[in-house]
Amino acid sequence: MSNKVNKNALRAGTVTAGATLMMLLSSPAFALTRDDGDDPGPGLSIIETLGLYVAAPIVLFLVIAGLVMVGDKSRKKSS
Repeated sequence: MSNKVNKNALRAGTVTAGATLMMLLSSPAFALTRDDGDDPGPGLSIIETLGLYVAAPIVLFLVIAGLVMVGDKSRKKSS
């Protein structure tokens, strides 16, 4: 039984790795020529990038955590 489980796990891992590799290699990021209708906007500055991808998720996490804590405290008082 264990040998069959290991074989199935190996097969599933191989298929997953192969699919992931194919998706990465076919990514549009590797395209060297522009497509018709492409109109890229201006790039983000370092400050904008840090704000969007670092500060905003941290602030969002803190807001959600705060709301959960406030909701939890109000439920404990009413019980």
